[in-house]
Amino acid sequence: MGNMRFIIELIRSNPDLIWRPNDKCNTIFHLAVKHRQKDIYKLIYEIGAMKYLVTHITNDKGNNMLHMVAKKAKQNQIQNVSGAALEMQRELSWFKEVEQLIPPSYRQRKNEAGETPRDLFAKEHAYLISKGEDWMNNYMLVATLIATIVFAAAFTLPGGYNQDTGIPFFSKELSLIIFVISDAVSLISSSTSVLIFLSILTSRYAERDSMQLLPSRLMFGIATLFLSIVTMMIAFSASFFLLYKGKLEWVPITITCLAGVPVILFAKMQFHLLVDIFDYTYRSKYHFKPKKRSLYY
Repeated sequence: MGNMRFIIELIRSNPDLIWRPNDKCNTIFHLAVKHRQKDIYKLIYEIGAMKYLVTHITNDKGNNMLHMVAKKAKQNQIQNVSGAALEMQRELSWFKEVEQLIPPSYRQRKNEAGETPRDLFAKEHAYLISKGEDWMNNYMLVATLIATIVFAAAFTLPGGYNQDTGIPFFSKELSLIIFVISDAVSLISSSTSVLIFLSILTSRYAERDSMQLLPSRLMFGIATLFLSIVTMMIAFSASFFLLYKGKLEWVPITITCLAGVPVILFAKMQFHLLVDIFDYTYRSKYHFKPKKRSLYY
């Protein structure tokens, strides 16, 4: 359950609980990695050389600590994770953290089912690949729809064209210039976003890629998608300022305010996802190290 105060008090009063296994031959730290209790796991860095006694222990099914972390986390342990791609990244970060802790010979050791930790991880997390593809398709669909809309808008300028010269009627108006630039930026950024998401869908989903390359692409894909939404709304608002210039000015002002609603909603919904991706992509090595000593002063 991750009750840190309870565990700390128990270990302080009875230190041999650190390596004492339960009836299934699992230690406190075996159960900590199984249930993804990060704060309990961090205590292993406070017990000095005794941690090597713990990492050598295998349970009654031949599973060592790396086998335990290779099993998929229960739903209630990852319910706060935003999206399948980040879920895979977190599971991989747990696996690689425990992998560097245990002795090299134990990394390829098989359990009673004849599975190495890496084989078990691949089997238990195969569902995340298909789940991640479906999740990514939703983003790509939105980016494709935006690209289609702004591409069509580029050839239907507000006010139309002069039939004799082919020049737009409002070619010298600031609102039209803003419309054209915003529409172009929206088309370019949405097309870029589609290509980024497509590169993720066609990638190998290798372990190294899932830790850094793919999350980085996902960040840039969402960022360019957000830019395309912002510039699309700017172009939409500019067209009304052009059409209602000098009359009923409250109409374009009201529409501009309403156009900001989807931008704010998208930013609010995706902000935590971007922060989590950045955190686990570039700062994951700090997540499993204790900031201060909790077990012994």
